[in-house]
Amino acid sequence: MHKTTWLILFLTLLIASCRKEVGKASYGNYPYEVGKIISNNCAVSGCHNAQSYLAASELNLESWESLFKGSVSGSPVIPFSSRFSSLCYFINTYADLGPQNVPRMPLNRNVLSFDQVKTIKDWVDAGAPNINGEFRWPKNSLRKKLYAVNQGCSVVTVIDAETQLPIRYIDVGNKGGSDTPHQVRVSPDGLYWYVIFVNNNILQKYSCISDELIAQIPLTPAMAGTGSSDALNWNTFVISGDGKRAYAVSWSESGAVAALDLEHNKLLHYMAFVYNPHGVALNGNEDKIYVTAQQGNYIMEIDTALKTRNNLSLENGLPPNPNSILDAHDILLSPNRHDLWITCQASNQVRVYNLTAAAVTSILPCGTFPQEIVYSSSKDMYYVACMNDTSARGSWGSVTRLSASNQLDRQNMACGFQPHGICVDERNKLIYVLSRNQSSKGPPPHHSSQCAGKNGFMNFIDLNTFKVLEKKYELSVDPYFICPQP
Repeated sequence: MHKTTWLILFLTLLIASCRKEVGKASYGNYPYEVGKIISNNCAVSGCHNAQSYLAASELNLESWESLFKGSVSGSPVIPFSSRFSSLCYFINTYADLGPQNVPRMPLNRNVLSFDQVKTIKDWVDAGAPNINGEFRWPKNSLRKKLYAVNQGCSVVTVIDAETQLPIRYIDVGNKGGSDTPHQVRVSPDGLYWYVIFVNNNILQKYSCISDELIAQIPLTPAMAGTGSSDALNWNTFVISGDGKRAYAVSWSESGAVAALDLEHNKLLHYMAFVYNPHGVALNGNEDKIYVTAQQGNYIMEIDTALKTRNNLSLENGLPPNPNSILDAHDILLSPNRHDLWITCQASNQVRVYNLTAAAVTSILPCGTFPQEIVYSSSKDMYYVACMNDTSARGSWGSVTRLSASNQLDRQNMACGFQPHGICVDERNKLIYVLSRNQSSKGPPPHHSSQCAGKNGFMNFIDLNTFKVLEKKYELSVDPYFICPQP
């Protein structure tokens, strides 16, 4: 046969082969068996196809790509985690395959078989790849993410900064889910994230690229193998500007402070018997830390070697007093490095303590029960999550905006339900607000969870307009603190 004839025959077979593969991929670019189930049962008229999805929680299942645009509740599929993928709950009617949610899907159609549900579940646990084996949100050093702790599930939610969607759930701790993660922070260089636990004496270190565990850093002498310590209830920590040190706080009547070497993953110094410490901040020279006393009218000034401690009153002219109506919660150093902004949850105020004057220079009212405070460099504004503010009808919680330069420029915006965690995303001009939703009066979640308790959610505020956006994404149980990757 002539070479030209052979070439034509080869190209014909190649094109035919490609068309066959395209035929398989016509199930929305899902893997063939997965796509056949979804296309024939879910992405149908009146449900989750391109024509009907706006009335079906805005979830379009016609293609793999549209699935990962999310729904009004966030991400129905979390790659590598069917446990936190609500799509798996709604199609499931089999106790052996995990949680079951209502309304059962497909709506008004026959239930999926055991094998069909397991096929979807196994696909999600394998990363939910497309027909070509490609993953949504693969490991990428350039992708910007945010990290949120869920206290009720001992997981950290990884959030894509571009879409604001949850993209991974990372199990944290080493006690099988009873660790209770309380705070997460990202290193200044954006390479690592760290999480601290109420019910564990360790700080865990993870990679921001792979989100894999790198190290467990002891917080007490006992964990470091040099003595005994019963200190628990670790709550907060702060990282030095060069990312080499951290200072962690254990909140209890006989609390503690730990200084950590983040380069070599070890405990450096330890101070015991610190009364009810909670929030922590470094000064500009990073030779002192300032720790709030959550019961009292004062903050503590401690050198970074953890050798000396001095109580500083937040009531000018009055001595430090553990029986006060202030109860300082969170603390943040201002960009000018001269002022500490301190939320006082008992008095519903933010107090500004000037380090040079060694006195409170401003007392700013805010919403009820102020908790976390963050700063926006582009707006020169502070934002405070006020967890118990019921001043707005139909809401339980608010965010107070405070101007750094104009004390009269204050605004309170109803937002969420029991908001606590808050952060600013300067790139996308958003404020993230985490709602714990722990009260029985809170809104019912879109779906249940494998963890005890109700799911919380994530609200968004436009940084430019200070208006709450309509979208609200669901997280796991008790989302408490959130931190962006710089």
